[in-house]
Amino acid sequence: MTGLTVGIIGLALTVLLCGVGSGLGLRFTGKAAAGVLSEDPSKFSKVIVLSLLPATQGIYGFLIAILGANALPTVANLGNQTVTWDQINAQGWYVFFACIPMMLGGTVSAILQGRSAATTIVAVGKRSEIASKSIIFPAMIEFYALLGLVVSILMFNYIPVSAVGQIVTRPDVPQVVEEAAAFAGALLG
Repeated sequence: MTGLTVGIIGLALTVLLCGVGSGLGLRFTGKAAAGVLSEDPSKFSKVIVLSLLPATQGIYGFLIAILGANALPTVANLGNQTVTWDQINAQGWYVFFACIPMMLGGTVSAILQGRSAATTIVAVGKRSEIASKSIIFPAMIEFYALLGLVVSILMFNYIPVSAVGQIVTRPDVPQVVEEAAAFAGALLG
């Protein structure tokens, strides 16, 4: 598997998992909003914002995929640099690992935010005067999605896109792995 493939997998998983998390979160909020609106359609303006909160993580995942595509080890991004396969593979893994904060943070927070927002929608259905105060509860979960977004963006800023040829690879890694395996075997055996 090449570095380009690894990077593309990271970007695709970020979009996919954040989208699935948003979809599940929206499922919770949609069911709660439908229940509230079936009893009082005038509360639409109060529940619509709460209903849409989990959708933001899907947007964040899409944004990371767009930003991350600029860090992939492609011919356009490598320019005229002379690089080795190890450097290209390292670049792909950098992209993959930079996606992880948004991939996991976005997925989990979208689902949890959907549950929290659904509960808040039910509360607003019972007492509509608490709508402006109750939005804080699911919004607190949004903070962690934003942290994942910011950390992924910061990690992309440290990927050496224009200097892939300067990535230092360790040719002695297989030897180090063999030594570590022998040491572990001696400890366990």
